[in-house]
Amino acid sequence: MDNLIEMNAIILKEPGHLERIQVPLNSELKAGEVLLKVHRIGICGTDLHAFRGKQPFFTYPRILGHELGVEILEIGADVTDLKVGDKCAVEPYFNSNQDQAVRRGKTNCGENISVFGVHEDGGMREFITLPAKYLHKSETLSYEQLALIETLSIGFHAIKRADVSKEDKILVIGAGPIGLATLQFAKISKAKVAVMDINQERLDFCKTNLKVDGLVHAKSDQVIEDLRKVFDGDLPTVVLDATGNPLSMKSTFDYVAFGGKIVFIGLYQGDFTFFDPLFHRKEITLMASRNSLGRDFDEIISLVEKGILDTGPWVTHRVPFQDLPEKFESFLNPENGVIKAIVEL
Repeated sequence: MDNLIEMNAIILKEPGHLERIQVPLNSELKAGEVLLKVHRIGICGTDLHAFRGKQPFFTYPRILGHELGVEILEIGADVTDLKVGDKCAVEPYFNSNQDQAVRRGKTNCGENISVFGVHEDGGMREFITLPAKYLHKSETLSYEQLALIETLSIGFHAIKRADVSKEDKILVIGAGPIGLATLQFAKISKAKVAVMDINQERLDFCKTNLKVDGLVHAKSDQVIEDLRKVFDGDLPTVVLDATGNPLSMKSTFDYVAFGGKIVFIGLYQGDFTFFDPLFHRKEITLMASRNSLGRDFDEIISLVEKGILDTGPWVTHRVPFQDLPEKFESFLNPENGVIKAIVEL
C-alpha cells in the first residue's frame, strides 16, 4: 500500500452537521504501530451529545467514532503479539504522559487523557493508524461484536468500581446503552437487579432481553415503595446512575440502603449538591466511574466468546457508512427505538 493515501471519512463540522470528506492517511508505520481497516463503528451517547452540541470537553470540527471493530492490515516493527488479518476491538483511551494516575494503573482517568473520537479525531473513516497496545483481538468474534466491546466496558468498569457480589441488591437507573451494559454485568454477578427509567418500552426491553428481576418507572408517585417490592422489603445496596441527570442523581441518596454505595456513571456538566446529613446518616459510599481499563476489554471479549454474555439483542439499527450523514439525526428520535446503531463499512 502506498504510504500516502486518500480515504473516505465523515466529520462533524459543527452541531447538527455531518459531512462526507476525503482525508489523507500516511500509512508509514512507526515501531509499535499498526494500520487498521475500520469495518464497524458503534454510535454512542457521546456521538449523539456532540451532534446536539451538548458534549463536554469537545471541540469542532471532529471525526467521531471510538466504538470500533477493525482488521489489521499491516504491523510495524516491535509488534509481536498481533498479526495481519487479526480482528480487534479498540481501547480508545490514550495517555501520552505517564502521569500519576497512569503510573498507578488508572489509564481510564489519566490527567492528560485523550479519548479517540472525542478529544482527537476518531475512527469514522476507512483506515486508521494506532499503537498496537490499544488493540484487543479475538479469534472468533465478529466486527460488530468487537465494536460493542467499548460500550460494554463502561458498564463493566462501573460494576467493578462498586465491587458487587451476589448478596447485593442492585438498582441501575437509565436504560440507555450504558445502563444496559451495566445491567448485563450486574446480572452476571448473580445479584438481584432492578432497572429504573422513564421509558416503559426501554423497561420492557430490559425485562424481555436482559431478564432483570424488577422494573421501576422513574415517574411513579411511590418509587421507594416500588423499590421495596422488588427487593423483598429492602432498598438497593448499590445504585448505579447512568443518566447524567442531576435530579436523578440527587434521588439516588433517597433510594440507596443504609450503608450502601452510589456510582455515578453518567456525567452532568455542572455543579451537583446533595443533603449532607442524609449522606452521613446512611454512611453512603459515593463513587464516579469513568471509561474502563485495558484488562476490562480482555475480560469482556472472553465472556462474549464463551457465550456468557449475549450481544444479540443490542444492535437495533444498522446503516451503511455513506448514508450516515443523512440518517444520523434519526437516531435522536425516541420513537425510532434506537438501542444501538452500527455503521457498516
